Amino acid sequence: MKEFALSDTDFKAISEKVYKACGIVLSHKREMVYSRLARRIRATGLSSFEEYLSYLEDNPEAEFSSFINAITTNLTSFFRESHHFDYLQNEVIPLLLKHNQQSKRVRIWSAGCSTGEEPYTIAMTIAGQFPKSWDVKILATDLDSNVLDRARRGEYTASNVTGLSDSHLKQFFLKSNDGTLFKVKPELQQMVHFKRLNLLEPWPMKGPFDVVFCRNVLIYFDKDTKDWLFQGYYNILARHGHLFIGHSESMGKEHVEYKSLGKTMYRKANYEAF
Repeated sequence: MKEFALSDTDFKAISEKVYKACGIVLSHKREMVYSRLARRIRATGLSSFEEYLSYLEDNPEAEFSSFINAITTNLTSFFRESHHFDYLQNEVIPLLLKHNQQSKRVRIWSAGCSTGEEPYTIAMTIAGQFPKSWDVKILATDLDSNVLDRARRGEYTASNVTGLSDSHLKQFFLKSNDGTLFKVKPELQQMVHFKRLNLLEPWPMKGPFDVVFCRNVLIYFDKDTKDWLFQGYYNILARHGHLFIGHSESMGKEHVEYKSLGKTMYRKANYEAF
């Protein structure tokens, strides 16, 4: 028997609040909602989901951020879906070296960056690939303020970095004396700017971005929200811009503004490489 009862009414209220706040659809994620919000019920000293919803209603400034942080998923790893980074290194970087030769400017956006593994992987991939005179920056955003704090620190346990090669660890990380902690070196951290952003609210940045990573984020949205995001990414991408989405995500054939490159990789359809 579970510690707290989650009624249909309470689950519906939670789902509606989450959808209104950030567009995430929870209709088939009842168990996930239970396990994550049960922690908040305990943390606030309450005894039921009904009490928690009342508390949330009465104390939005104090609790709403924790409520959303608890719901959002933050599973990630370095070089996850490694073919994306192979393509970035072998195809996109040479393109940018030619196309952006005059502006000497490169902008990459990691949307849904979680604890930082994705943007730091992007930084490792592009490190040293552009002349020092170029202005190269990575914007990393997430809805969850807690994971952003962890990402900014750039500190990872030995289990977090198991997928990294010895050369990557030596080049980009500082290892603690006891070997249990790995900290991203300052020169790599300086390439990444972390910022909290709700994707469904107005985007403060104007772009253009050469590359957008939005991976394993779209699966939580309904079709209308996905379509809106695809259009938003298209509008903020440079003429030669590329979009990478997650391995379990797809873009409908109606999005003719994008050209599929295979394996959840896309570029603007109206661009022809030279």
